[in-house]
Amino acid sequence: MARRAVPILKRFLENSPPSPSRQSSNLLKLWSRSVTYMPRPGDGAPRAVTLIPGDGIGPLVTGAVEQVMEAMHAPVYFEKYEVHGDMKKVPEEVIESVRKNKVCLKGGLVTPVGGGVSSLNVQLRKELDLYASLVNCFNLPGLPTRHENVDIVVIRENTEGEYSGLEHEVVPGVVESLKVITKFCSERIAKYAFEYSYLNNRKKVTAVHKANIMKLADGLFLESCREVATKYPGIKYNEIIVDNCCMQLVSKPEQFDVMVTPNLYGNLVANTAAGIAGGTGVMPGGNVGADHAVFEQGASAGNVGSEKIVEQKKANPVALLLSSAMMLRHLQFPSFADRLETAVKRVILEGNCRTKDLGGQSTTQEVVDAVIAALD
Repeated sequence: MARRAVPILKRFLENSPPSPSRQSSNLLKLWSRSVTYMPRPGDGAPRAVTLIPGDGIGPLVTGAVEQVMEAMHAPVYFEKYEVHGDMKKVPEEVIESVRKNKVCLKGGLVTPVGGGVSSLNVQLRKELDLYASLVNCFNLPGLPTRHENVDIVVIRENTEGEYSGLEHEVVPGVVESLKVITKFCSERIAKYAFEYSYLNNRKKVTAVHKANIMKLADGLFLESCREVATKYPGIKYNEIIVDNCCMQLVSKPEQFDVMVTPNLYGNLVANTAAGIAGGTGVMPGGNVGADHAVFEQGASAGNVGSEKIVEQKKANPVALLLSSAMMLRHLQFPSFADRLETAVKRVILEGNCRTKDLGGQSTTQEVVDAVIAALD
């Protein structure tokens, strides 16, 4: 009797009207598409993007992006240029291509340590006035980390500070390096940080500084941030000294939301936050100015990789794939960005394809194939 009752009860439950909670769940499943983006006529035309594969793992990870974009039939095409970190300057035709296309995707460029060769990364930012660097450090579901609920955006001034390149030898054995901070650059990076927070429903902006020691330079930076903060009363504003910031990041990173920093501190803070949230191989980022944007791996540590990783073809393409999703949103292709981001997150969550830095042994191509298979 009990055995007969089970299928009868099952049929009854299947035929009974769904509860309100089940009804809501089914409606949400059906209503899975966004209806908020209405393109203008012509918005679907393919866009040209300047592509710089760069050095080390750069060609591997940019190649991964090319494959995924092709599989999605994304409305972008690439103009590829060979640029390497040991060049004396970024070739003029590359600068002209970015000026024309307004968007660039790049792999890492080696920056020689010491010597007389300046960083091509810095050259590119200054030439195109890419004054804001943005790195998004967040927990990826399925990727175990020491801390949970990490979702930090580091916005860094990109054109001055210690990166101004104003160094000279006063007398043999004495070198003077100038840190330049201006009201103009400090104000515009503060405005960008608050505008970003306002547009992305962020609740707090934290200014990182060392004004207790560099009272004039970092004092001017703080003064600019405070002035801009008064124009955004709905966003909480606070300040933190950079050394305390690093300690707080590794102990309680969940307290931070958006961080705005001068040039050098931003580089240190972004790489620290990336390490806390899962590693530099999974953190997206980009550099933006009034007219142009360059998207690349968010944290600079490890963006060129080692010879062994290049030989084994086991570079992690996740950071640049997520940076490409940022690029697609920048180009106003939100559904393609959502598809790419969802596919990458699905692969990370499933955990079957991971490169060595994430605890696996997969090759770059295996990760790419998994992402393509996960595309909706």
